[in-house]
Amino acid sequence: MTGLFNMKDKKWIQEITDAVIRGFSLDKDAAKRLLHLNKAYFHDLLYAASEIRRTFKGNSVKTCSIINAKSGHCSEDCSFCAQSVHHKTDLACYDLLNSIKIIRAAQKEDNFSRHFAIVTAGKRLSKTDLQSVQNTVAELKGKQLKQRICASLGLLTENDLLTLKQAGLKRYHHNLEVSRNYYPNMCTTHAYEDRRKTIENARKAGLELCVGGILGLGESEVDRIDLLYEIKSCRPDAVPINFLVPIKGTPLAHKSIMPLWDAVKSIALARFILPDKDIKIGAGRLEVFKDAQHLVFLSGANGMIVGNLLTVKGRTTADDMKVIRDLELQVNA
Repeated sequence: MTGLFNMKDKKWIQEITDAVIRGFSLDKDAAKRLLHLNKAYFHDLLYAASEIRRTFKGNSVKTCSIINAKSGHCSEDCSFCAQSVHHKTDLACYDLLNSIKIIRAAQKEDNFSRHFAIVTAGKRLSKTDLQSVQNTVAELKGKQLKQRICASLGLLTENDLLTLKQAGLKRYHHNLEVSRNYYPNMCTTHAYEDRRKTIENARKAGLELCVGGILGLGESEVDRIDLLYEIKSCRPDAVPINFLVPIKGTPLAHKSIMPLWDAVKSIALARFILPDKDIKIGAGRLEVFKDAQHLVFLSGANGMIVGNLLTVKGRTTADDMKVIRDLELQVNA
């Protein structure tokens, strides 16, 4: 019954926490049970997820900043995205930014962020734009900033990614977004396997991997679980979790912001399934957690994207740094 406390469930939470810490993998039945917990277990789940986070990640926090380096005019029809040509939004569209603007953005965030990502809209970059990004990466490397250089540039070949790595790129970000089963509801203009292939290309090129998704698109709990296991199979270094921010003009403009308890359980589940990975919270963090940003880390995450995001505003970096200091966490690369 919703809202009632059951000592058996409290004991079960501690049992699966201990098991994960000992190296056992959470199975899908346990994942479903975790997502069905009611709010009576709020503090128990926070304690459990925090215990796993501390065991595998200590007090380390990973911060990222990103720049929307090429905005809009995307040929793909991803249902959540303001940058698609299939949707009518108020998003500002522009071609690839020059290296001066991108480097300035990186320098601005260098005291707060440990990863800086160049992000572009579109299925894939033209040869000219890819060469421009390669040159920018090389220039960024020469600046010797504190941040590691990352990129999210759509579908790329292994050779494309190897070229970027040789220029100084450290990590490639390419989300699965949703479960394999739910994918046709989100996108019809390219296939799930296209995403998996790009992720594998990045691995073959010797790059670190950042693979995540977005929650709250209308998917079921089973879809959320399946997404996390699919991400796990990619063997990523970092897992960004985003929550839908409904944008006027997109097919999902009518959707509601995910309830806080559902978001807490989803982050905690990610920590249980991916105990040793860097779990970072991106879009929707402000809208879902509002003034309770500390819950991001207490729920099991050990990272966040600071500053503005691609198409929505974030919190100020000063506010984010205060949360990290208040929890006595340490920003590390």
